[in-house]
Amino acid sequence: MNSIIRSTARCLRAGNTLYRSNQVNGHLSFVSVRLCSSDAIQKNLGEMVKKDKVVVFMKGTPAQPMCGFSNAVVQILRMHGVDEYTSYNVLEDQDIRQGVKTFSNWPTIPQVFFNGEFVGGCDILLQMHQNGDLVDELQKLGIRSALLDAEKESK
Repeated sequence: MNSIIRSTARCLRAGNTLYRSNQVNGHLSFVSVRLCSSDAIQKNLGEMVKKDKVVVFMKGTPAQPMCGFSNAVVQILRMHGVDEYTSYNVLEDQDIRQGVKTFSNWPTIPQVFFNGEFVGGCDILLQMHQNGDLVDELQKLGIRSALLDAEKESK
């Protein structure tokens, strides 16, 4: 039920309107009813992914991931010293959970975005970590990977 209330509130803020007829005392009038369209959800997601350099849609929160794949993404980012990023718990909002899959054309959660661009899910981030591409991508964002400092210390 809370999900419906949040979705309705979000739709009201988005300003999507539909007019439906309403009959009062035998007179026909039109009442505006706001609806949340998939276009509005996609627009909101577009704004959400551009909000910060690193954005993660995940199950749970960074402090308490609710699935192994989300936990793996959190751990990979933590290893690189990326502690400041925006995360969205898709378990709290079904519109976001389904909408982000459409937005990115990627069927699974978690999903990682850098500067508004879709990077991938857990498997892609893990691959980037293993082959060193993640260090380069973070550098493009102006984020120095903590692994570079760890390498210097070990030499």
